[in-house]
Amino acid sequence: MEKWWLLALLLLSVIPIEAGFGVGGGVGVNVGPVAGGGGAGVWIGGGINGNGPNAPPGSSASGLERAYTALQAWKSAISEDPSKILDTWVGSDVCSYKGVFCADSQYEVSAASGPVVAGIDLNHANLKGTLVKELSFLTEMSLLHLNSNRFSGTIPDTFKDLTSLQELDLSNNHFSGSFPTVTLYIPNLIYLDLRFNSFSGPIPEDLFNRRLDAIFLNNNQFAGGLPESLGNSQASVINLANNKFSGNFPASFGFMSNKLKEILFLNNQLTGCIPEGVGLFTDIQVFDVSFNSLMGHLPDTISCLQDIEVLNLGHNKLSGVLPEMVCSLKSLLNLTVAYNFFSGFSQECAKLFYRNVGFDFSLNCIPGRNMQRPQPECSLIPGGGLNCLRIPGSKPLVCGSL
Repeated sequence: MEKWWLLALLLLSVIPIEAGFGVGGGVGVNVGPVAGGGGAGVWIGGGINGNGPNAPPGSSASGLERAYTALQAWKSAISEDPSKILDTWVGSDVCSYKGVFCADSQYEVSAASGPVVAGIDLNHANLKGTLVKELSFLTEMSLLHLNSNRFSGTIPDTFKDLTSLQELDLSNNHFSGSFPTVTLYIPNLIYLDLRFNSFSGPIPEDLFNRRLDAIFLNNNQFAGGLPESLGNSQASVINLANNKFSGNFPASFGFMSNKLKEILFLNNQLTGCIPEGVGLFTDIQVFDVSFNSLMGHLPDTISCLQDIEVLNLGHNKLSGVLPEMVCSLKSLLNLTVAYNFFSGFSQECAKLFYRNVGFDFSLNCIPGRNMQRPQPECSLIPGGGLNCLRIPGSKPLVCGSL
C-alpha cells in the first residue's frame, strides 16, 4: 500500500520558514518547493506546550520550543549518522532541520501561535540509536517515517501522547521485544508499519479492534495463533507474512471489513482448512497463504472473489480437483497452486494460458501433466480424513449471502 496520500497532505501544508528553505530537505523525500509557495495547513490533534498534550499553545513553552527539546534529546540518543543528517539539527529553528516538516498549528488562539512540527521523514538515513520519551512532545506530528535505519530497543510508552499521529513507519530497523502495545493507544493512528524488525511473541487481540487501515507486521518473529479478533479488523491491507504464526484460521475469518484489498499469511505455520468465510472478501485483490501447512479441499466460496488478481495457494497440502470456478475468476492475473496434492483441474483452468494468466500447477498429483510429484508421494494424501466443515447447499451459491 502506498503512503503517498498522507505525505502529499503534509507537503501541501508545509510553510517556508525562511527564504530558500524547500521541502526537499527531508531524507527520502525529493520534492521541490510547494507550488504557490505553500500555505497554512490544518492538522488534527492537540497543541504542544507545557500545559499538557491537549492544551493550545499558551504562555509556557511554545510548540517549537518543546519540539527543540524533543529533537535535541533524540539527537543525543543517536550514536551514528553516516550521512551527517543531524549536522543540520543545530539551533532553535527546528523547521530548518533536515527531515523535519512544519505547518501552521490547528489552534488559532492568536496570530503568534505560529508553526509546529507536523511530520518527520528520515527514511533511509541509516541512523543508529534509540527512540526517546521526549518525542511525545510532538503532539501535532501527523507522520513519523523512520524506515531503513538502525534504531533498536523498544517504543517509548509516552508515544500514546502523540495525539495527532496517523502514520507510524518503523520498518526495516532493529527493534525487538514483544509487540509494542503502546502503538494501539495512539488515538488517531491509521497506518502501522513494523515489518522487517525482530519483534517476537504473540500479537494482542486488541490489534484488530482498532481503526487501523494498514497493518504491516511481516518479517518479524511473531508467533502463536491468529487472534480471534481478526474478523473485527477495518483494514484494507494486512500483511502477516514471514513470521511463525500457527494453528487454524479463527472462526471470525471472513467477517472482516469489506474494505479489505490485500491479506498475506505466506510463510507461517498455519494448519487446517481454508474457511468458507474467504468468500466474503468480495473486493479482495491479493490473497496469499502460500508456504503453510493448509489441508483439505478448496471451498466453493472462492468463486466469489471476483476482484481477485493474485491468488497464491502454493506450498501447502491442499488436495482434490482444482475447481473450475477458481479458474473462471474474471480479474485473475496470477494463480499459484504449486507444491500441493491436487489431483486434477478442469478445461477452464487450461484456458488460463490463453488468457495470459500466470498459472503454476507444478509438483501436484495431476495425471498426464509434466512436472508432477512422484506417484509414491501421491498415494497418501495429507489430511485425507480432515473434515473442513463444508456446508452443502441445496441451492446454487449466491455470493454476498454467505
